[in-house]
Amino acid sequence: MAENLLIVESPAKAKTIEKYLGKGHKVLASYGHVRDLLAKTGAVIPENDFELKYVDVERNKKHIDAIVKAAKKANTIYLATDLDREGEAISWHVVEILKDRKLLKGKDIKRVVFSEITKSAIQEAVANPREISIELVDAQQARRALDYLVGFNLSPLLWKKVRRGLSAGRVQSPALRLIVQREDEINAFIKEEYWTIHGQMALGKEAFESNLNIYAGNKLKKFDINNQELADKALAQLRSQAGQQLTVTELTQRERKRKPAAPFITSTLQQEAARKLGFTARKTMQIAQQLYEGMEINGQSQGLITYMRTDSLNLANDAISEIRAVIQNKYGAQQVPEKPNHYKSKSKNAQEAHEAVRAVSAQLIPAEIKKYLDHDQFRLYDLVWKRTLASQMINATIGTVSADFTFGDGHNLRANGSTIIEKGFLAVYEEGLDDGKKDNNKEKHLPNLKKGDVVDVSEINGVQHFTEPPPRYSEASLVKALEEFGIGRPSTYASIISTLLNRDYVELESKRFIPTDIGKVVARFLEAHFKDYVDYEFTARLEDALDAVSRGEKEWKPLMKEFWDPFIKLVEEKEESVSRDEAQYKRELGIDPESGKPMSVRVGKYGTFVQIGTRDDEDKPKFAGLLPGQKLDTITFEEAIALFDLPRDLGETSEGEKVSANIGRFGPYVRYGNKFVSIKEGDPYSITFEEALVIIQEKKIADANRIIQTFDDGIQVLNGRWGPYVTDGNKNGKILKDQDPKALTHEECIEILAKAPEKKKRGKKKVAKKKVAKKTSKKKVAKKKTTKKKATKKKATKKKTSKKTTKK
Repeated sequence: MAENLLIVESPAKAKTIEKYLGKGHKVLASYGHVRDLLAKTGAVIPENDFELKYVDVERNKKHIDAIVKAAKKANTIYLATDLDREGEAISWHVVEILKDRKLLKGKDIKRVVFSEITKSAIQEAVANPREISIELVDAQQARRALDYLVGFNLSPLLWKKVRRGLSAGRVQSPALRLIVQREDEINAFIKEEYWTIHGQMALGKEAFESNLNIYAGNKLKKFDINNQELADKALAQLRSQAGQQLTVTELTQRERKRKPAAPFITSTLQQEAARKLGFTARKTMQIAQQLYEGMEINGQSQGLITYMRTDSLNLANDAISEIRAVIQNKYGAQQVPEKPNHYKSKSKNAQEAHEAVRAVSAQLIPAEIKKYLDHDQFRLYDLVWKRTLASQMINATIGTVSADFTFGDGHNLRANGSTIIEKGFLAVYEEGLDDGKKDNNKEKHLPNLKKGDVVDVSEINGVQHFTEPPPRYSEASLVKALEEFGIGRPSTYASIISTLLNRDYVELESKRFIPTDIGKVVARFLEAHFKDYVDYEFTARLEDALDAVSRGEKEWKPLMKEFWDPFIKLVEEKEESVSRDEAQYKRELGIDPESGKPMSVRVGKYGTFVQIGTRDDEDKPKFAGLLPGQKLDTITFEEAIALFDLPRDLGETSEGEKVSANIGRFGPYVRYGNKFVSIKEGDPYSITFEEALVIIQEKKIADANRIIQTFDDGIQVLNGRWGPYVTDGNKNGKILKDQDPKALTHEECIEILAKAPEKKKRGKKKVAKKKVAKKTSKKKVAKKKTTKKKATKKKATKKKTSKKTTKK
């Protein structure tokens, strides 16, 4: 037992650190988490003081085994996983695995953290270890358990009430609500007209523009001139009274200072990379991870940026000194402020011991190491390096000038100009702008005007405008909104966005998030029935409480109980009180003039469709799918009616079957005779007769291949998804491996069917699934099925059963 064992998360980091530490140290990677909650019900047991059931992560089994093997030979085990809650939890889980295998006797366990992967930082961390922070571990466990309980109880409810395969999440659902609410604002927006008046002027050969500021002695407001008639009246008056020349009646000159942006934290890095580089939040974090773990620079492994999951704005003193020296050398001593710039975090739980995201060494100039990086790595590193330097440079000095031209009946035209007197940090870096914000730092030149100067007026014109709805969220603006509302934490933003996209709750169009119809239905169901749990303030308060756990100010189990008791009570209440029809949001469009039946639009298993009539009618309802671009909230009555006039007659097959194309409840299809085949590619409005015949033939071949044998009484031997089987339409019988499906006799088929189980009714199956998902005990499910008792007795039964389950 000679060597020290050091555990990190990634193999790239392990390789670099082992070089730094040299002989006597073995560095292994855990490849992320080594243990996680059971991936099914029963992982969190509220009835047993929120006991958590962990299992080893299967995909990392060989890496866990390697750690266990190396731990047997080591005197000291250094836990060097990331310095956030997840990293702390991974270290704790490694220790728990070693403890379970009785490998901790006689060994020193030390926790080491570092924000940059450099030789000096690693050696300093190893020389100054600490204990595992149980507070951080508890905060991570609480967050994981809360997410688990919400997901495993809300999702099955969505399956039952709305549609199978849906999911809800503690932070995912409020984020979806943000996007849906923005879309609702856009749909409800009513544009308003307004006009701006401009004077086209010149001093000698230098042309410039002025804007009407005061009209008839009154400060002009945005909607004072809001139609063509008012604009024409104002223009006639202004042109008449201005004439061809105006005098500068007032000239105002000012200087203002603009401070540099703070160094990056996780959220601002994601926002800027989205604005300037077009990166998704996930891509930003993936590339940042690579830069953090290090590259081969001049034959030596070198970390390029500090740890990228942080909400601290601090910079190490050594780093500040180096940054200031590089600024002085590269841009001049006058660009270095007298004292270093310091920034204060707005985050309540900013880890002040951590650092902002910065370049590990300001001396690693992007252009000089570009050849060692790929295109995207270089672009992100260049962004971080420039922001790092700019944060420690002097303010920019911007000069502004306003020239007023007062004339006639108290009218005033004002011309504004600006110049950058001292670039300061702007010589290196300028922060990107959010949607709808003007660039007030863009230089706008005016001639060298003086009070009393006479200028030429070539034209006074009006420009018509209309107000615009708020823009849909981009990645940058969504990340900013999530941060402002306190939804999740910066390290989770990338996974929140990915989940919404992967679940098809939102789509990206021109880099903007648009909620899908099913996304709207889910958001509205949750807002209607679980308002507190998708409320932004509630979500933010819960995040603050989790932060308090990480600081040791709160215990995690009382926090869990405070959340769980009212939550599960509400889930059970809604399960009983909310009908499926009530849960599935639909829009009433009006009355079908032909049938006199109500027409509505709703979301189904295969997409959004229009329905004429109801299930209670004597005749079956009619269905029509929406066209591309049509939406649940915006389709009109006229557009919906037109959908039922859409079948395209394409011709007849050689067997005399009429062929047509249309969109139905289950999506686009081709009909031949009384049979249907889905259109997988293309659409029913452009598909040709020849293309339709191809998919019809493929369908006929598939149907023919499906039938192996057919007997006179209707019993068939069919090819199924999981192999051949026997069916009579009511029961399905399994064919044994040594039986030839083509050679089965009628009697053998009857015998197989006699042994086959009866088909389960869907209703019973759903109840069983739901109870298992929520309660963790099979006994409890059985008891629930067979007895109906009063609420008080039911609760007592649940509690008793849970205790039995826990003992097992």
